Amino acid sequence: MNTHPISEFDLHAYVDNALTPELQAEVEDHLARHPADAERVAAYRAQKQALKALFRPVLDEPIPESLQALSVQPIKAPAARGGWSGGGLWQRLAAGVVIAALGGVGGWLAHGQLQPADHMVRALPLSHQAAVAHVVYSPDVRRPVEIAADQEEALVKWLSKRLGTPIKPPKLGALGYELVGGRLLPGNSAPVAQFMYHDGSGQRMTLYVTTEGTEKRDTGFRFAREGPVNVFYWVDGKFGYALSAGIDKGELAKVATAVYDQFDQK
Repeated sequence: MNTHPISEFDLHAYVDNALTPELQAEVEDHLARHPADAERVAAYRAQKQALKALFRPVLDEPIPESLQALSVQPIKAPAARGGWSGGGLWQRLAAGVVIAALGGVGGWLAHGQLQPADHMVRALPLSHQAAVAHVVYSPDVRRPVEIAADQEEALVKWLSKRLGTPIKPPKLGALGYELVGGRLLPGNSAPVAQFMYHDGSGQRMTLYVTTEGTEKRDTGFRFAREGPVNVFYWVDGKFGYALSAGIDKGELAKVATAVYDQFDQK
């Protein structure tokens, strides 16, 4: 029997292997009795591995001189409490902050300095922005979207208002993908929309739609493999689109072509 309630923080620390053996055993006992939490933990692990794969090329680069000073003095972890193995946990939390920063500033680490927003758009490809958003939200069990498909009209009005231009999710039912819903994401300088779909097996696919820097991007239909995620992306008019999923390139190409054709007809 657990000696204290298992929290969301416990579950994340369990995924990070940051628990004492005693608390780890308690969490495993909890997961055995709570299938929903066990499913979430599996999703967290998948997300963690996907993020590692996405950012591995950047993490393998030399640390810029401007950041070297941060590593001179080691971070002192607070005294362990509640059964936590403090040192490992705080190191992992620090690493998580670095990954989050990478997502926000794009090519900063590669260039060793913070760049203006328009340069950041060029530094971080549309395909990578979309893949990161896909990896972060597609494994979410409880709330993968902000507004569900059963409120599609409200979703369309909300996202169109926030992006400042009409936008509507494409219909992909003929290809086996139904709309789950959508959410608003922060871009480098403007809001971004993400629509999520799934097929009968639960496989999720996301469409990332942005108005940022589209006049500066190549409008060609392109493919990129971002870690475990395949992405087809293109620019059409005022929008940049990126379709992301962990499925076969050929299957994704069929769906991307259908998305392209639907938007091209508008």
